[in-house]
Amino acid sequence: MPERFPRQGVYAITPDWLQGDALLAAVARAVAGGSVAVQYRAKSGSGRDRVAEAKGIRKICRAAGIPLIVNDDPELARIVAADGVHLGREDGAVAEARALLGKEAIVGVSCYDSVDQACRAQAEGADYVAFGSFFPSRTKPSAPRARLGTLIEAKSRVSLPLVAIGGIDIDNASLLIGAGADLIAVIEAVFAPADIARACHLLKAIFPVSGR
Repeated sequence: MPERFPRQGVYAITPDWLQGDALLAAVARAVAGGSVAVQYRAKSGSGRDRVAEAKGIRKICRAAGIPLIVNDDPELARIVAADGVHLGREDGAVAEARALLGKEAIVGVSCYDSVDQACRAQAEGADYVAFGSFFPSRTKPSAPRARLGTLIEAKSRVSLPLVAIGGIDIDNASLLIGAGADLIAVIEAVFAPADIARACHLLKAIFPVSGR
């Protein structure tokens, strides 16, 4: 199991439009391109399909030494022995996820546009916090917007890795990294291009050579 959550890089989130073997192949290419973590996000499909896909992705991530995080579903994370879970507003508390998954599990928390919420998540034992949506996104077109100033403020108040999410691509990622994002969470900019590995590699190249 990877030690903890990475401090910098591309955080690939799986797309809804790929399933089964096609999804696993795409994840393998993203990992080959330099993704430092993968989040399994499945909003459709049967429970059996989700378990099979998550286990397949876990195998890919373990081979590469990077964490697999399950979106919104601590119980699925437990079933497939994922490295952790990402919690949204309705997904329960950090302590509840930690009790279910174990003290070594990675727990990330969506904080939207609130630095105060990120500070609370840090105090509760989260391993990383995520802000967004920063730009329009087809995945969540009606998601509330986050401001660049939120990242700037969070950089001075939060010691956890800061993840930016929402409509991020090769043209706007540098704005977020410059404002303080340690990782960029991406779906379309990685998985929509024909060459997934290259797309991930180009996003990775935007980051400075050393972390914070």
